[in-house]
Amino acid sequence: MRVELAFGKTGLLVDLPPGFRYRVLEARSAQPLPDPEGAVQEALDRPLASPSLTELARGKRTAAVAVCDITRPAPNRIVLPPLLERLHRAGIGPDGVTILIATGLHRAATAAEIEEILGPDTAARYHVANHDARNLSEHRFVGRTGSGTPVYIDERFLAADLHITLGFIEPHLMLGFSGGRKLIAPGLAARETIEVLHSSRFMRDPRAVEGSIEDNPLHHELLEIARMVRHDFIVDVALARNRRIAAVFAGHPVEAHQAGVAFVSSVLLERLEQPVDAVITTAAGYPLDLTFYQAIKGVTAASHIVKPGGRILLAAACDEGAGAAEFSRMLREFRSAHQFLEAIEGQPVTIDQWQLEKLALVVEKAQVLFYVPGLAEEYYPSLWGTAYPSAPAAIEALTVGLPPQATIAVIPEGPYVLAKTAAAPELVSA
Repeated sequence: MRVELAFGKTGLLVDLPPGFRYRVLEARSAQPLPDPEGAVQEALDRPLASPSLTELARGKRTAAVAVCDITRPAPNRIVLPPLLERLHRAGIGPDGVTILIATGLHRAATAAEIEEILGPDTAARYHVANHDARNLSEHRFVGRTGSGTPVYIDERFLAADLHITLGFIEPHLMLGFSGGRKLIAPGLAARETIEVLHSSRFMRDPRAVEGSIEDNPLHHELLEIARMVRHDFIVDVALARNRRIAAVFAGHPVEAHQAGVAFVSSVLLERLEQPVDAVITTAAGYPLDLTFYQAIKGVTAASHIVKPGGRILLAAACDEGAGAAEFSRMLREFRSAHQFLEAIEGQPVTIDQWQLEKLALVVEKAQVLFYVPGLAEEYYPSLWGTAYPSAPAAIEALTVGLPPQATIAVIPEGPYVLAKTAAAPELVSA
């Protein structure tokens, strides 16, 4: 059996050995819209639970627009021009618009990446800036949430008269689904805020996982933060398999996002009758598998359908290596998941520890194997699972010793598939 996996920019064709029962879980999605540009304009003029964008902008002098960084394939080139046109129509000129790359704690976007994110014309015409979570002086303290999280948000966003975010909705390993409130925190939050949001208090809560919204404490924390900074308007999209726009949700930041989540979850949710013996998964290819940090999402998504003690193989290009400096250091330092979980218990949060914490929680219950050719071999001894030099070698290791007719799920697009077993509780609320 031959399957193509989403891997880097080119994909990866693999041969699966006979003798097993395979279940290929494709990333199901709605059909791409025949007229995405028209759909965006309609959504801006007739938004959900909100006045039109032109009405909202009338009488205001400035607007800040937060957009995803290079690790997210958001279709800003389609969404931004009609949005900006409506701001100008309402009286906000190009000089009054600031476009912020909502990096969270990711690295800054390069000039070439900013052109890729926005399109060259938009990048050249407007003031575009990278958010820098490590520079507290660029943030304003706006108070604490009810649970005590200190809220520092990018001053350039807060200083604007109108606060807008552009994103897209997909399953997220700790927040349930991306989009909406995520563009503000962690997207535009300071390190001091992000570290609390990604602390063990949230990371080890079983409700803070893919597909979980209604009872997810992290989701509600971010909604509270967004209210504190006056989140005015969102444009979130759902993407088809070819990453073209399948639906547009614009308007009130909570109600429009809820509508988008309901749409995406109804399309993506895949039910298996029983947990499987093994899973072959990916991080959905470029740009999500640029780093090992991001690629972990493929492992956590697969963990919901594998038997206790089962096996998960992650195939991810990792062309930019491990990730940021703090993540890379921790990845080298801890030789077991258990050691890592014990070491961070009750300690101040370190940048990027949350992604390793999510991986460690999976490794505690499953065997994880890796084909990650872009990751330097110096990290292999501390991956908490074996890394292999080729995809065939990794697949052979995954299947060796499995009983005849063992069940193996194959997820070519990793975290773009929301898979659960029939016995699992319903996590998605429409």
